[in-house]
Amino acid sequence: MNSATYLSGRLNEVFLYGKWIANTNYKEQLETISFVVATKRYSELNSIAALTFHVNYYVAGVLNVLREGNLEISDKYSFDMPVIDSENKWTKLKTEFLQNAEEFAKVVEQMSEEQLQRIFVKEDYGTYYRNIEALIEHAYYHLGQITLIKKLVNQN
Repeated sequence: MNSATYLSGRLNEVFLYGKWIANTNYKEQLETISFVVATKRYSELNSIAALTFHVNYYVAGVLNVLREGNLEISDKYSFDMPVIDSENKWTKLKTEFLQNAEEFAKVVEQMSEEQLQRIFVKEDYGTYYRNIEALIEHAYYHLGQITLIKKLVNQN
């Protein structure tokens, strides 16, 4: 298996279809979360909607670079979510996120070994491979948070 196929498989696993590492994925979790649960905060934790926005922010930003665009995202804006005050806005965020994730995996699958080993934007950021792998790890981290917050909110 080449690196692009491996990375694409891991992206599909965490976002859309897999259950190997976390026994769930974003699609499975988000499809069963209502607007009320998604926007409810538990203690000082981020809401599920905020975490969904945050992960999508990075997926969309890196996807733009993979499509040969510029890196237009900044960590300081990664939680600047617009107000989600309706089921329609929550559904729109979920749909956009899952579409971006699916497109991201497809684009990665088409990358060559040479492309994956190129510098991502600037040398300090390392290679495309490293950044894609980091995005996967970041996604798993927040998937765990979403799963736990969902349980906590539903208990109350």
